[in-house]
Amino acid sequence: MPTTTDPTRLGSELRRWRDARRVSQLELAARAGTTQRHLSFVETGRSRAGRTLVLRLAESLGLTLRERNALLAVAGYAPAFAESTLDAPALRPVVGVLRQVIAGHMPYPALVAGPHGDVVAANSAVEVLTGGADPELLAAPMNIWRLVLHPRGMGARVANLAEWGRHVVEGVRARSLRHPDPRLDALVDELSGYLPATPPSDRDYLGFAVPLRLHTADGTLRLLTTLTSFATAVDVTLAELHLEAWLPADQTTADILRRRAATARDDA
Repeated sequence: MPTTTDPTRLGSELRRWRDARRVSQLELAARAGTTQRHLSFVETGRSRAGRTLVLRLAESLGLTLRERNALLAVAGYAPAFAESTLDAPALRPVVGVLRQVIAGHMPYPALVAGPHGDVVAANSAVEVLTGGADPELLAAPMNIWRLVLHPRGMGARVANLAEWGRHVVEGVRARSLRHPDPRLDALVDELSGYLPATPPSDRDYLGFAVPLRLHTADGTLRLLTTLTSFATAVDVTLAELHLEAWLPADQTTADILRRRAATARDDA
């Protein structure tokens, strides 16, 4: 049963999310399996939405699990999704699998990060990204977005910082626009300040992506970035994690990374 709440608060939140998603009342009602008339009554506070309907509306609006819990709270219901710590027994098997995945990505860099880019786990190949960085940028929790663009991080070694860095910033901006978060907004402002004033060029595209061109002592690497998330997660913490991995864009890069990994094993 819901607690006593102001029914107009849920309506205000639903209208805010509908405006943000540019979804009409009729379209949202159809997606959520209800009528426009009932949704109209919910939005004006004339009807109280049941817990199941609130969840269907939240899912139809593409809200994160955290945002769905918040919408339930506004409607007067308890959270539907747990938020575990990474060392909680329920998440230990998943964290173990994630560590196996990034270890299996060797000899190429891979890491797991949270919703604001803070690194949770990384394989040893990530050293090619962190090498020479200011220790302050590597202190836990290391923020991967800050590291890759900061002039005392990777920024000074990225040959195409204007082009590649723009895509990093726009990715964070898109995340913040879809899921408003003051911390993400602050990161967008900070990261934008690390980009060169010169306009980016489109000459370095591979036809489908902008490769990272990173100078190292072993030569210049050309890397493609991939992102993976848990679309069916039912825990807030797990749902907010993403796996970020880099793949070689050419054979030279693959050879350099393999040699680096072999040397590291020999030195161990």
